[in-house]
Amino acid sequence: MIVISSVILIAALIIAIMSYFQATRFNAHVSINGIQVGRLTTEQALKKLKEQTLKNDVYIGKEQIFDGKNTKAKFSKQDLPEVNQLFKKQWTWFPSLQSKNYALMPKELDQYRAKILKKDVLKRINALNKNLKAPKDAYAYLDKGQIKVSKSENGQKYDTGELIQDYDRQEYNSEIHLKAIRLLPIKSNSQTVEKEKNILKELVTRTVDYKVQNKTYSLKASELLKNAAVSKSMKVDIDMGDLKNKIADINRNQSTLNKKYTFKTHSGSIISVQGQSYGWALNVSKETKRIRDAFEKGKASLKAYNVYGIGYSTYGIGYHNTTNHGIGNTYAEVSIKEQRIWIYKNGQLKATTNVVTGRHNTNEDTPVGLWYIMYKQSPSTLEGSEAGNPHYSVKVNYWAPFTNSGCGFHDASWRRNWKSDAYLTQGSGGCVNTPPAVMKTVYDNLEQNEPVIIY
Repeated sequence: MIVISSVILIAALIIAIMSYFQATRFNAHVSINGIQVGRLTTEQALKKLKEQTLKNDVYIGKEQIFDGKNTKAKFSKQDLPEVNQLFKKQWTWFPSLQSKNYALMPKELDQYRAKILKKDVLKRINALNKNLKAPKDAYAYLDKGQIKVSKSENGQKYDTGELIQDYDRQEYNSEIHLKAIRLLPIKSNSQTVEKEKNILKELVTRTVDYKVQNKTYSLKASELLKNAAVSKSMKVDIDMGDLKNKIADINRNQSTLNKKYTFKTHSGSIISVQGQSYGWALNVSKETKRIRDAFEKGKASLKAYNVYGIGYSTYGIGYHNTTNHGIGNTYAEVSIKEQRIWIYKNGQLKATTNVVTGRHNTNEDTPVGLWYIMYKQSPSTLEGSEAGNPHYSVKVNYWAPFTNSGCGFHDASWRRNWKSDAYLTQGSGGCVNTPPAVMKTVYDNLEQNEPVIIY
């Protein structure tokens, strides 16, 4: 009985001592911020934390990338409640040999660690990355009309975001050991690539009905968009070569700028007249981009917009005229041989009169071709030069120019010779001199941008 009682008493004493130890000491293999606090009270653990010198050396894997200056941890008495919380968290009934490391940030932040060192580490990682190979993402692309997927390639660049997050997690370890996490490429079987493939599949099924004047062209992506790729922002980068060639072909076949026009004169004769300032053409590059955008956005129809011309107006004059071989039914007709003009409005003759055109024997002939009325001005002062009169300035009541060189319709009150052969030796400097008595009627029936046919 004495022996049994002694054993029980000893066991009770051991349990009491062990319980007291467990109630006041950390387990043997517990650390805080990498500092061993096993078998220490919370006060002793805090004291050890306060005495900690932070080396501030930063590693990626086993390679040191930054040698920081040594600092003291900013722990103080106000951090004891948090140490007590960690003690409760690790507490067990019986002593434990399990290793545990807890992270604890002091209430007083270490500005060097939180700001200066962190900024320097970020710069160092970025500097390292400049000399490292980037991963190569897999991506879907269109090759000669077929959807294909490129192969991905691993790289050596560090994942800066992941490394900085790792830095933040161990901000108060004496040394900072970051995991060597590399940027990973997008794989060929990823959801991103699958989405790119679906975008391309949808793209090649699209059609854009492109209207130029009164003609509509059905442009099929499957025929014109042979090569394309999808960017990271899911925007399609299209090789516009075939599409541009198609628009250039439409422009060659349908545009009228600098081309010859078929024209039926007042007498019924069919002539060919060279387009001068009158006419239009498509801006092929700009129109190609518009159509490409329409394909990308799924827009089913599009009207030509970027049309240009030459002369006073850079917008293509005549684009909206689709009748009478592109000239329309409102125009001014000038016959140099007959020395006469005819003004038509909507196919109806509104005025006709004899005129005197440019002087022939001095090569100041009124230029033949298809022009347009640049603008109208009443009254106006004409300044220029002509044979025998290098610097003239005359006032007229009505002025309607049709060339940039200064040729146009105007009254000529000074003229005395209105004979049909006057132009041969006594013609104008290139303008169409019109008798003052009929000039107002002619002027009133002329319109800006109206075609002027001179032959």
